[in-house]
Amino acid sequence: MWSQRDPSLRKSGAGNIFVRNLDRNIDNKALYDTFSLFGNILSCKVACDHAGKSRGYGFVHYETEEAAKQAIERVNGMQIGDKTVEVTRFLKRDDREPAPVAYTNIYVKNVPPNFDDDMLKSMFGGYGTITSSAILEDAKGRKFSFINYETTESAQKAVEELNGKDLRTDEQKEEQKEDEEPELLYVGRAQTKAERAREFKAKSAPAAGSQARQQGVNLYVKNLDEDVSDATLKELFETFGTITSSVAMKDEKDKCKGFGFVCFASPDEATKAVTEMHLKVVKGKPLYVGLAEKKEARQERLRQRYQPGAGMMGKGGKDGMGKGMGK
Repeated sequence: MWSQRDPSLRKSGAGNIFVRNLDRNIDNKALYDTFSLFGNILSCKVACDHAGKSRGYGFVHYETEEAAKQAIERVNGMQIGDKTVEVTRFLKRDDREPAPVAYTNIYVKNVPPNFDDDMLKSMFGGYGTITSSAILEDAKGRKFSFINYETTESAQKAVEELNGKDLRTDEQKEEQKEDEEPELLYVGRAQTKAERAREFKAKSAPAAGSQARQQGVNLYVKNLDEDVSDATLKELFETFGTITSSVAMKDEKDKCKGFGFVCFASPDEATKAVTEMHLKVVKGKPLYVGLAEKKEARQERLRQRYQPGAGMMGKGGKDGMGKGMGK
Protein backbone atom coordinates (compact mmCIF):
# COMPACT_ATOMS: atom_id res chain seq x y z
CA MET A 1 0.00 0.00 0.00
CA TRP A 2 1.26 3.48 -0.89
CA SER A 3 0.20 5.98 1.79
CA GLN A 4 0.24 9.77 2.03
CA ARG A 5 1.49 10.81 5.47
CA ASP A 6 0.41 14.46 5.31
CA PRO A 7 -3.00 14.49 7.08
CA SER A 8 -4.01 17.83 5.52
CA LEU A 9 -3.76 16.32 2.03
CA ARG A 10 -5.55 13.13 3.01
CA LYS A 11 -8.45 14.93 4.65
CA SER A 12 -8.94 17.54 1.92
CA GLY A 13 -10.36 14.96 -0.49
CA ALA A 14 -8.79 16.75 -3.47
CA GLY A 15 -7.56 14.26 -6.07
CA ASN A 16 -9.08 11.31 -4.21
CA ILE A 17 -11.08 8.70 -6.14
CA PHE A 18 -13.12 5.64 -5.17
CA VAL A 19 -12.92 2.41 -7.20
CA ARG A 20 -15.86 0.00 -6.87
CA ASN A 21 -16.48 -3.55 -8.16
CA LEU A 22 -12.84 -4.59 -8.22
CA ASP A 23 -11.90 -8.13 -9.16
CA ARG A 24 -11.00 -9.91 -5.91
CA ASN A 25 -7.58 -10.81 -7.36
CA ILE A 26 -6.58 -7.15 -7.76
CA ASP A 27 -4.11 -6.18 -5.02
CA ASN A 28 -2.51 -2.85 -4.07
CA LYS A 29 0.25 -3.16 -6.66
CA ALA A 30 -2.12 -4.04 -9.52
CA LEU A 31 -4.34 -1.09 -8.55
CA TYR A 32 -1.32 1.21 -8.49
CA ASP A 33 -0.05 -0.04 -11.85
CA THR A 34 -3.46 0.59 -13.44
CA PHE A 35 -3.90 4.15 -12.16
CA SER A 36 -0.32 5.44 -12.13
CA LEU A 37 -0.62 6.16 -15.87
CA PHE A 38 -2.62 9.31 -15.17
CA GLY A 39 -0.45 11.13 -12.65
CA ASN A 40 1.57 11.00 -9.47
CA ILE A 41 -0.15 8.88 -6.81
CA LEU A 42 0.09 9.94 -3.15
CA SER A 43 -1.59 6.83 -1.76
CA CYS A 44 -3.25 3.69 -3.09
CA LYS A 45 -5.16 0.99 -1.24
CA VAL A 46 -7.45 -2.00 -1.81
CA ALA A 47 -9.82 -2.46 1.15
CA CYS A 48 -9.40 -5.91 2.75
CA ASP A 49 -11.14 -7.90 5.48
CA HIS A 50 -9.48 -9.27 8.64
CA ALA A 51 -8.25 -12.29 6.65
CA GLY A 52 -6.51 -10.05 4.10
CA LYS A 53 -9.01 -10.75 1.31
CA SER A 54 -10.20 -7.93 -0.95
CA ARG A 55 -13.60 -6.41 -0.21
CA GLY A 56 -13.98 -5.46 -3.87
CA TYR A 57 -13.24 -1.74 -3.64
CA GLY A 58 -10.31 0.61 -3.17
CA PHE A 59 -9.01 4.18 -3.09
CA VAL A 60 -6.48 6.11 -5.15
CA HIS A 61 -5.27 9.55 -4.09
CA TYR A 62 -3.59 11.67 -6.78
CA GLU A 63 -1.37 14.66 -6.27
CA THR A 64 -3.63 16.79 -8.50
CA GLU A 65 -7.34 17.05 -9.15
CA GLU A 66 -6.67 17.00 -12.90
CA ALA A 67 -5.05 13.54 -12.67
CA ALA A 68 -8.05 12.26 -10.71
CA LYS A 69 -10.48 13.60 -13.33
CA GLN A 70 -8.52 11.97 -16.13
CA ALA A 71 -8.48 8.62 -14.27
CA ILE A 72 -12.25 8.76 -13.79
CA GLU A 73 -12.85 9.56 -17.46
CA ARG A 74 -10.49 6.87 -18.75
CA VAL A 75 -11.03 3.97 -16.32
CA ASN A 76 -14.69 4.24 -15.31
CA GLY A 77 -16.55 1.43 -17.08
CA MET A 78 -13.33 -0.37 -18.05
CA GLN A 79 -12.95 -4.10 -17.46
CA ILE A 80 -10.12 -4.91 -15.06
CA GLY A 81 -9.65 -8.61 -14.54
CA ASP A 82 -13.07 -10.24 -14.75
CA LYS A 83 -15.09 -7.22 -13.65
CA THR A 84 -16.16 -3.84 -14.98
CA VAL A 85 -15.12 -1.21 -12.47
CA GLU A 86 -16.89 1.98 -11.42
CA VAL A 87 -14.62 4.94 -10.69
CA THR A 88 -15.97 8.08 -9.03
CA ARG A 89 -14.72 11.03 -7.02
CA PHE A 90 -14.38 10.08 -3.37
CA LEU A 91 -16.84 11.88 -1.10
CA LYS A 92 -16.46 12.27 2.63
CA ARG A 93 -19.27 10.73 4.66
CA ASP A 94 -20.81 14.12 5.48
CA ASP A 95 -20.96 15.04 1.78
CA ARG A 96 -22.68 11.88 0.61
CA GLU A 97 -26.38 11.75 -0.14
CA PRO A 98 -28.12 9.56 2.42
CA ALA A 99 -29.03 6.15 1.08
CA PRO A 100 -32.76 5.49 0.82
CA VAL A 101 -33.99 3.70 3.93
CA ALA A 102 -35.90 0.45 3.51
CA TYR A 103 -38.74 0.22 6.02
CA THR A 104 -42.08 -1.51 6.49
CA ASN A 105 -43.25 0.03 9.78
CA ILE A 106 -45.04 3.39 9.71
CA TYR A 107 -46.26 5.79 12.38
CA VAL A 108 -49.62 7.58 12.09
CA LYS A 109 -50.83 10.46 14.24
CA ASN A 110 -53.83 12.81 14.25
CA VAL A 111 -56.02 9.76 13.73
CA PRO A 112 -59.72 10.80 13.81
CA PRO A 113 -61.48 9.97 17.11
CA ASN A 114 -64.04 7.73 15.39
CA PHE A 115 -61.41 5.52 13.75
CA ASP A 116 -61.24 1.85 14.79
CA ASP A 117 -59.08 -1.05 13.58
CA ASP A 118 -61.41 -1.90 10.70
CA MET A 119 -61.46 1.68 9.40
CA LEU A 120 -57.70 1.93 9.73
CA LYS A 121 -57.12 -1.29 7.80
CA SER A 122 -59.61 -0.21 5.16
CA MET A 123 -57.74 3.05 4.55
CA PHE A 124 -54.21 1.65 4.67
CA GLY A 125 -54.87 -1.85 3.34
CA GLY A 126 -55.18 -0.58 -0.22
CA TYR A 127 -51.43 0.01 -0.38
CA GLY A 128 -50.37 -3.54 0.40
CA THR A 129 -50.59 -6.44 2.82
CA ILE A 130 -50.63 -5.33 6.46
CA THR A 131 -48.89 -7.77 8.80
CA SER A 132 -49.78 -5.95 12.04
CA SER A 133 -51.45 -2.76 13.23
CA ALA A 134 -52.51 -1.12 16.49
CA ILE A 135 -54.37 2.01 17.55
CA LEU A 136 -53.29 3.65 20.83
CA GLU A 137 -54.56 6.66 22.77
CA ASP A 138 -52.85 9.26 24.91
CA ALA A 139 -54.21 10.74 28.15
CA LYS A 140 -56.39 13.18 26.22
CA GLY A 141 -57.94 10.45 24.09
CA ARG A 142 -56.00 11.42 20.95
CA LYS A 143 -55.35 8.43 18.75
CA PHE A 144 -52.17 7.35 17.01
CA SER A 145 -51.18 4.14 15.31
CA PHE A 146 -48.40 1.86 14.07
CA ILE A 147 -48.88 -0.16 10.89
CA ASN A 148 -46.45 -2.74 9.58
CA TYR A 149 -46.54 -3.75 5.90
CA GLU A 150 -45.19 -6.83 4.23
CA THR A 151 -43.03 -4.80 1.81
CA THR A 152 -41.14 -1.50 1.82
CA GLU A 153 -42.90 -0.44 -1.39
CA SER A 154 -46.30 -0.67 0.31
CA ALA A 155 -45.14 1.38 3.30
CA GLN A 156 -43.58 4.05 1.09
CA LYS A 157 -46.71 4.29 -1.05
CA ALA A 158 -48.90 4.73 2.02
CA VAL A 159 -46.65 7.53 3.32
CA GLU A 160 -46.58 9.23 -0.09
CA GLU A 161 -50.35 9.11 -0.59
CA LEU A 162 -51.71 9.66 2.92
CA ASN A 163 -49.29 11.98 4.70
CA GLY A 164 -50.95 15.39 5.11
CA LYS A 165 -54.40 14.07 4.13
CA ASP A 166 -57.26 16.15 5.53
CA LEU A 167 -59.79 13.82 7.20
CA ARG A 168 -61.85 16.57 8.84
CA THR A 169 -65.56 16.77 8.12
CA ASP A 170 -67.03 19.89 6.51
CA GLU A 171 -68.45 20.82 9.89
CA GLN A 172 -65.04 20.53 11.56
CA LYS A 173 -63.47 22.67 8.83
CA GLU A 174 -66.05 25.40 9.39
CA GLU A 175 -65.47 25.31 13.15
CA GLN A 176 -61.70 25.55 12.69
CA LYS A 177 -60.38 28.85 14.03
CA GLU A 178 -57.86 30.71 11.90
CA ASP A 179 -55.21 30.73 14.62
CA GLU A 180 -55.56 27.02 15.37
CA GLU A 181 -53.45 24.30 13.80
CA PRO A 182 -55.35 22.02 11.40
CA GLU A 183 -55.04 18.41 12.52
CA LEU A 184 -53.97 16.84 9.27
CA LEU A 185 -53.11 13.16 9.15
CA TYR A 186 -49.40 12.52 9.69
CA VAL A 187 -47.97 9.35 8.15
CA GLY A 188 -44.24 8.65 8.26
CA ARG A 189 -41.62 5.99 8.76
CA ALA A 190 -41.49 4.78 12.37
CA GLN A 191 -38.12 5.65 13.84
CA THR A 192 -35.77 3.19 15.52
CA LYS A 193 -34.32 3.75 18.98
CA ALA A 194 -30.98 4.76 17.50
CA GLU A 195 -32.62 7.35 15.22
CA ARG A 196 -34.60 8.82 18.09
CA ALA A 197 -31.40 9.05 20.13
CA ARG A 198 -29.58 10.88 17.32
CA GLU A 199 -32.52 13.22 16.79
CA PHE A 200 -32.76 13.98 20.47
CA LYS A 201 -29.02 14.68 20.70
CA ALA A 202 -29.31 17.09 17.79
CA LYS A 203 -32.19 18.90 19.48
CA SER A 204 -30.44 19.04 22.83
CA ALA A 205 -27.05 20.09 21.41
CA PRO A 206 -27.66 23.81 22.12
CA ALA A 207 -28.48 22.79 25.69
CA ALA A 208 -25.01 21.36 26.07
CA GLY A 209 -23.46 24.83 26.48
CA SER A 210 -22.17 26.34 29.70
CA GLN A 211 -25.61 27.31 31.00
CA ALA A 212 -27.07 23.90 30.24
CA ARG A 213 -24.15 22.14 31.94
CA GLN A 214 -25.10 23.97 35.12
CA GLN A 215 -28.84 23.43 34.82
CA GLY A 216 -28.95 19.99 33.18
CA VAL A 217 -31.28 18.80 30.42
CA ASN A 218 -35.00 19.03 31.08
CA LEU A 219 -37.42 16.43 29.70
CA TYR A 220 -41.17 16.78 29.23
CA VAL A 221 -43.19 13.70 30.14
CA LYS A 222 -46.90 13.39 29.39
CA ASN A 223 -49.65 10.77 29.53
CA LEU A 224 -48.91 10.12 33.20
CA ASP A 225 -51.39 8.41 35.50
CA GLU A 226 -53.25 10.73 37.88
CA ASP A 227 -51.66 9.02 40.90
CA VAL A 228 -48.10 9.86 39.84
CA SER A 229 -46.19 12.00 42.36
CA ASP A 230 -42.81 13.75 42.21
CA ALA A 231 -41.22 10.74 43.91
CA THR A 232 -42.78 8.08 41.67
CA LEU A 233 -41.90 10.12 38.56
CA LYS A 234 -38.29 10.18 39.73
CA GLU A 235 -38.38 6.42 40.32
CA LEU A 236 -39.45 5.87 36.70
CA PHE A 237 -36.38 7.63 35.35
CA GLU A 238 -33.63 7.34 37.98
CA THR A 239 -32.09 4.23 36.41
CA PHE A 240 -30.91 6.37 33.46
CA GLY A 241 -28.70 8.76 35.43
CA THR A 242 -28.53 11.58 37.95
CA ILE A 243 -31.83 13.44 38.26
CA THR A 244 -31.51 16.99 39.53
CA SER A 245 -35.28 17.57 39.76
CA SER A 246 -38.58 15.86 39.01
CA VAL A 247 -42.00 17.48 39.13
CA ALA A 248 -45.42 15.95 38.44
CA MET A 249 -47.84 18.81 37.76
CA LYS A 250 -50.88 18.70 40.09
CA ASP A 251 -54.42 20.04 39.95
CA GLU A 252 -56.39 21.62 42.81
CA LYS A 253 -57.25 18.11 44.10
CA ASP A 254 -53.55 17.19 44.27
CA LYS A 255 -53.96 14.77 41.35
CA CYS A 256 -51.41 14.65 38.54
CA LYS A 257 -52.56 16.60 35.47
CA GLY A 258 -51.05 13.95 33.22
CA PHE A 259 -47.67 15.58 32.62
CA GLY A 260 -44.46 16.50 34.37
CA PHE A 261 -40.78 17.34 34.01
CA VAL A 262 -37.60 15.38 34.75
CA CYS A 263 -34.22 17.12 34.67
CA PHE A 264 -31.03 15.09 34.12
CA ALA A 265 -27.51 16.21 34.94
CA SER A 266 -26.14 15.42 31.46
CA PRO A 267 -27.38 15.23 27.82
CA ASP A 268 -26.25 11.59 27.50
CA GLU A 269 -28.41 10.54 30.45
CA ALA A 270 -31.39 12.44 29.07
CA THR A 271 -30.89 10.87 25.63
CA LYS A 272 -30.90 7.38 27.11
CA ALA A 273 -34.09 8.16 29.04
CA VAL A 274 -35.88 9.39 25.90
CA THR A 275 -34.70 6.38 23.89
CA GLU A 276 -35.90 3.85 26.44
CA MET A 277 -39.02 5.54 27.87
CA HIS A 278 -40.71 7.24 24.89
CA LEU A 279 -43.96 5.32 24.19
CA LYS A 280 -43.25 2.82 26.98
CA VAL A 281 -46.56 1.68 28.46
CA VAL A 282 -46.84 2.61 32.15
CA LYS A 283 -50.08 1.78 33.98
CA GLY A 284 -51.76 1.04 30.67
CA LYS A 285 -50.73 4.32 29.00
CA PRO A 286 -47.96 4.96 26.44
CA LEU A 287 -45.71 7.75 27.73
CA TYR A 288 -44.53 10.66 25.62
CA VAL A 289 -40.98 11.68 26.56
CA GLY A 290 -39.17 14.49 24.76
CA LEU A 291 -37.00 17.55 25.23
CA ALA A 292 -38.85 20.26 27.15
CA GLU A 293 -39.38 23.39 25.03
CA LYS A 294 -40.07 26.93 26.07
CA LYS A 295 -43.49 28.12 24.99
CA GLU A 296 -42.03 30.65 22.54
CA ALA A 297 -39.80 28.03 20.89
CA ARG A 298 -42.71 25.60 20.55
CA GLN A 299 -44.97 28.24 19.01
CA GLU A 300 -42.26 29.25 16.53
CA ARG A 301 -41.68 25.61 15.53
CA LEU A 302 -45.39 25.06 14.94
CA ARG A 303 -45.70 28.32 13.04
CA GLN A 304 -42.92 27.28 10.65
CA ARG A 305 -44.48 23.85 10.18
CA TYR A 306 -47.84 25.21 9.09
CA GLN A 307 -46.86 28.38 7.29
CA PRO A 308 -47.59 28.54 3.51
CA GLY A 309 -45.02 26.62 1.51
CA ALA A 310 -44.11 24.37 4.44
CA GLY A 311 -45.78 21.47 2.68
CA MET A 312 -48.59 21.06 5.22
CA MET A 313 -46.56 18.29 6.77
CA GLY A 314 -46.44 16.88 3.28
CA LYS A 315 -44.17 14.65 1.33
CA GLY A 316 -40.67 14.37 2.58
CA GLY A 317 -41.67 15.69 6.01
CA LYS A 318 -40.15 14.74 9.29
CA ASP A 319 -40.72 11.20 10.44
CA GLY A 320 -42.98 10.68 13.42
CA MET A 321 -41.37 10.28 16.82
CA GLY A 322 -42.66 6.75 17.09
CA LYS A 323 -41.52 3.47 18.47
CA GLY A 324 -42.11 0.71 15.94
CA MET A 325 -43.90 -2.45 16.87
CA GLY A 326 -41.45 -5.18 17.55
CA LYS A 327 -38.52 -2.76 17.65
